Amino acid sequence: MKVLFLCTANSCRSILSEAVFNHLAPAGMKAYSAGSQPKGEVNPLSLAALRRAGISTEGLSSKSSDVHADLVPDYVITVCDKAAGEACPVLFGPAIKAHWGLTDPSDLEGTDAEMNAAFDATLKHIERQISAFLELPFGELDADQLKAELARIGTL
Repeated sequence: MKVLFLCTANSCRSILSEAVFNHLAPAGMKAYSAGSQPKGEVNPLSLAALRRAGISTEGLSSKSSDVHADLVPDYVITVCDKAAGEACPVLFGPAIKAHWGLTDPSDLEGTDAEMNAAFDATLKHIERQISAFLELPFGELDADQLKAELARIGTL
């Protein structure tokens, strides 16, 4: 199973989602990430939050969705924050699609401690969603049921 997480800059939310998914997922499942307007570098606070959580940062990079043109993911999950007026990237082909809108912690301002806390909170939120995703009985659900479950997870 291949899961593609998309957001605008591919420097924070989609990167965190990719890393958490690959940390928690069993063999045979892999996550990727990309952005419609990639910043070209991963937000250092994202990397620091992952390290604090004991999650590998190896291989993470900010990249365009064009990089995955031949990926053919099973699931595409956008994590851009609809409420912030961001334009989510174009979705990929026949994949089952979902939107898990996450507030971008890199848009916040504050002390180092406040910023770290915001990134840690976003990471915990992503962990809850991905854990719920991984608990789904994939073999027992049809495409419509999977879409409904992914939509439910997006509200967690």
